[in-house]
Amino acid sequence: MEKNIGSAERVIRIVGGAVLASLAFWGPANPWFLLGLVPLLTGLLGWCPPYQLLGISTCKHKVSAE
Repeated sequence: MEKNIGSAERVIRIVGGAVLASLAFWGPANPWFLLGLVPLLTGLLGWCPPYQLLGISTCKHKVSAE
């Protein structure tokens, strides 16, 4: 699994996912907090399966000097 999510997007995914997942601990009881696990996990891993399938990458790739 090659990372395909850039640093800024990872931070946004982790924060947004954590906020959504925290709904399990406050507010009305509903299963929507599970939706927060997807961006949280992809942000922590730095890899997004749909990005892989579509050939998208928001990572800055290192340019090799030849």
